[in-house]
Amino acid sequence: MKKETLLEIILGTIGGLVFAIGMCMCLIPEWDLFKVGVVVAILGFIILLCIIPVYRKSHPKKEHAPINWGIVITWVIGIVGALVMGFGMSKVMVGDPSKTDLLIGIVTGIVGLLICVFNYPIYSYIKSNKD
Repeated sequence: MKKETLLEIILGTIGGLVFAIGMCMCLIPEWDLFKVGVVVAILGFIILLCIIPVYRKSHPKKEHAPINWGIVITWVIGIVGALVMGFGMSKVMVGDPSKTDLLIGIVTGIVGLLICVFNYPIYSYIKSNKD
């Protein structure tokens, strides 16, 4: 794995977590941290924007090529994983969840996280079979 790829992963993880925490701070009224949450979410978004120059440095522009279905499938899996994880988070955080809601939410959140974690190995497998 290249140093730039590892840096992209680290920036994406940290930026995503900071952005998500900021959004939680904004959207959970019990916390009463709306203004601070906006600042934290903006900071997370800025960290995510820092990925762009790193990506451009390590991936030079190419001419138009046919559709890379491995990338398309990776995006779809990532979106599905994020939605499943978000559903689990909402089951845990919304209202006064019962023990069943907490269990369903935690399990669903972990499943969504695992989908996101295994996204890169799935892409690597698809890419290796294509060559």
